[in-house]
Amino acid sequence: MPKTSDTTINPTVIIIFGGNGDLTKRKIIPALYNLFVEKRLPEKFAIIGTSRTKFTDKQYRDSLLEGINEFSRTGTAKKEDWSQFSSNISYQAADIDDIDSYNAFELTITQLKEEWKQDASILYYCAVSPDFFCTIADNISKSKLGNNNKTSRIIIEKPFGRDLESARTLNAKLLTIFDEKQIYRIDHYLGKEVVQNVMAFRFANIIMEPLWNRTHIEHVQISVTEKIGVEERGSYFDNAGILRDMIQNHLLQLLCIVAMEPPVNFDADLVRDRKVDVLKAIRKIVPGMTDTLAVRGQYGSGWVEGKEVTGYREEIDVDPVSNTETYAAMKFNIDNWRWQGVPFYLRTGKRLSRSASYIVIQFREVPHNMFHNEELTLPKPNRLIISIQPDMGIKFQLESKTPGLEMVLNTVDMVFDYSEKTKKDAPEAYETLLLDVISGDQTLFMRADQVEAAWEVVMPVLDHWENNKMTNFPNYPANSWGPENADALIAKDGFHWINLPQKNKNS
Repeated sequence: MPKTSDTTINPTVIIIFGGNGDLTKRKIIPALYNLFVEKRLPEKFAIIGTSRTKFTDKQYRDSLLEGINEFSRTGTAKKEDWSQFSSNISYQAADIDDIDSYNAFELTITQLKEEWKQDASILYYCAVSPDFFCTIADNISKSKLGNNNKTSRIIIEKPFGRDLESARTLNAKLLTIFDEKQIYRIDHYLGKEVVQNVMAFRFANIIMEPLWNRTHIEHVQISVTEKIGVEERGSYFDNAGILRDMIQNHLLQLLCIVAMEPPVNFDADLVRDRKVDVLKAIRKIVPGMTDTLAVRGQYGSGWVEGKEVTGYREEIDVDPVSNTETYAAMKFNIDNWRWQGVPFYLRTGKRLSRSASYIVIQFREVPHNMFHNEELTLPKPNRLIISIQPDMGIKFQLESKTPGLEMVLNTVDMVFDYSEKTKKDAPEAYETLLLDVISGDQTLFMRADQVEAAWEVVMPVLDHWENNKMTNFPNYPANSWGPENADALIAKDGFHWINLPQKNKNS
């Protein structure tokens, strides 16, 4: 049970627009609860949930408790902890379009400040459809809430725009109301423990820096695969597709972390500057090259764990002749001194053989093979495998002699396994990110130019795919590894996709 809270952080009020939504129940409130239990929240804080639905405070708290008990990494909430935490939660039914609703928030905040006898940071969490981001920002500035650039912050969920033009429009609008230092664009992948550890692994160990370049690395693979289909997201997904939903944000951010140059220090803007450098160095995909650098697919029906599942076009709220891709694989080239000639392969898809997120760094073969006389003892390339989920860990695959009288080589693993050492203690991504917002640390959040640079990278492919419909969808069955031409994309360079089995054993 928490006895003290972090007194170094200002008192904080968090207003959650979409307070009755799935994201709030599954991620936001369980994350805030865990931060409270671990004494990470400020001593004085308040959470105000809001949506159109009318609840009493008790009804709202009971609903949130159900979410914590089901989705929190710490399991069922302890009665005393929940009692203390929930006493800081209230609910106000509100209309996002109605200025009077915002004035009511201002009255509540004023009362809290008077009670605390201190000023407070005000966090506006937009856990709503992107269509409402600008409306909320506008009404904050027009209402009695106002906008204090020293104490107010706005949290924006993805998707941040639907394309480059809409992202620029949204950025321009938000920046007329808020300063960049007040805007926190969330990409939850950047809050994952192993993703953060990639930078520590690279920049805190001198042994890695001499190897982390074109001289020693042959190619890089980044895979985010899902066993599930679109579930209840058919309406959203059919208007987005996997390229917008995953590659433009999550996978490109993972690429940036792998490829970025060392920043001078861990200052938020310096780290983000180096990520923008990577995005701007990615070779532009020119007309006529799209089909050689990008592959798309759409899943059909099949069998998953003994149960028959429908194809994408039969999913709820999906167009029966939809041309939306549920799989995408792309090859990127980074035109700078460190990475010239090293291909980066990204792939992601739904209804694949397993759910996993991981990065594979494959090193070049040894310059001279001493073991060429025996085919079975040929050394395999060294690999660094960074597993993000569901297994969390970092594995270095090296060659070693198998015990015995003959010189037979075998791949051995040097492993740091999070699942054994820190499974319970590792915070969820939203815990990390929300604590950073409360603390005012923007290191793990997307800056405006970073968002726009990522859209610039994928727009040639998006435009080409929207103007050229596929005639062979669906082109991969459920519970497979995707369309055959995705294998061809990487095979023409002499490589193959590395599919990790369960428990992250050798591929």
